Amino acid sequence: MRQVIHIFNKEFKAYFVSPIAYIVISVFLLVTGWFFFMAFFLYNQASLRSFFTLLPIIFSFVIPAITMRLISEELNIGSYEILLSMPVTFTDVVLGKFFASVGFIVAMLIPTLTYPLTVATIGQLDWGPVFGGYIGAVFLGAAFSAIGLFSSALTRNQIIAFIIAVAICFTLTLIDKMLFFLPRSLLGVAAYLGADYHFQNISKGIIDSRDIVYFISTCFIGLYGAHLVLQEKH
Repeated sequence: MRQVIHIFNKEFKAYFVSPIAYIVISVFLLVTGWFFFMAFFLYNQASLRSFFTLLPIIFSFVIPAITMRLISEELNIGSYEILLSMPVTFTDVVLGKFFASVGFIVAMLIPTLTYPLTVATIGQLDWGPVFGGYIGAVFLGAAFSAIGLFSSALTRNQIIAFIIAVAICFTLTLIDKMLFFLPRSLLGVAAYLGADYHFQNISKGIIDSRDIVYFISTCFIGLYGAHLVLQEKH
């Protein structure tokens, strides 16, 4: 775990050295703030439903931007070989970078706590769905981070890594909205694969083990895929 923590610290600090991190956070807060307050004043309801409804789609673009450089950059500039010459394993590298991206997502979500605090001062806010929504957001962010890390391991080009991750995350977000295109025999499987479906369940304040298992499984598949790709490249 010492090596994982070391890589985590290195990658997490690297986020805040780069201006891209501040650009991503600013765009995220601008977009979510705009849609949240527009819907809030339009419907005049003390609720964060509009924020959590849009979050999976926004995450589908923001998180690939956060993760695209994690391995692609190292492969491109050659520092990946230097990293592997140190006493670290592929698992250490993958987990350290994964936890750094999840930590950055949590840091990105912290300023949005002003949304429920603002709503609570104006109306009667039900805090159950708010807590559920933020727990779901961390799980969703972790799942998309694992996918982004896998995409970053596939190529030296950060833009290609970004496009691959967006395609996968966006498909998982919208797949349960396209069930009418699928044969009846696949409806159950397709509905279960939908990240938005599981996230919305948790954001209602309902913590179901099936939703937790879905996100943990997605994280495992993404991280294991990244691990296999790195082994193949070695």
